[in-house]
Amino acid sequence: MTGVILASHADSSQPESLAMSCDILIRPATPADAAAMAAIYNPYVLNSTISFEEEAVTVEEMVARLDKVTEQGLPWLVAELNGELLGYAYATRWRVRPAYRYAVETSVYFAPEARGQGLGGRLYRSLLQQLRSQGLHLAIAGIALPNAASIALHQGLGFEQAATFHQVGWKAARWLDVAYWELRLNEGPPAV
Repeated sequence: MTGVILASHADSSQPESLAMSCDILIRPATPADAAAMAAIYNPYVLNSTISFEEEAVTVEEMVARLDKVTEQGLPWLVAELNGELLGYAYATRWRVRPAYRYAVETSVYFAPEARGQGLGGRLYRSLLQQLRSQGLHLAIAGIALPNAASIALHQGLGFEQAATFHQVGWKAARWLDVAYWELRLNEGPPAV
């Protein structure tokens, strides 16, 4: 599922939003980023219903996930400022059957200090641009409900709601719904 921003307003005490900062570097993730990515992701696992995982992810597991994505030729990007990782975004295959090969599921996560700063759109647009250039057709994002900030981010990028599964997950002693959002990346038949 796509984990995104819990706060929806930028800190007005900062002179400019992170999204506007020219010092933000968006680059491919490497195994050296795994500890920082796990540190960003695990609070979503342990303290929220944004992720349906229930146990913290180890650095080794994060490296394995990164390797699996990149071995499939899909992008995994990080955003950093002055050497500090602020967030990451990646795509995974939607399903394993060959007919699904042009569809991917996208995910994006941020450190607390980066939430509500506009970085989500910037990082996500970079991911979507790479997916388009790879000839992929559809990006799918699963959002555990409620999550107004994630919905706003996806709608702002042109995603449209495609489905809602009611009471599909059990976490934090309650049933949770998941909505799926889709964005057509390229039109027409794939280039073979």
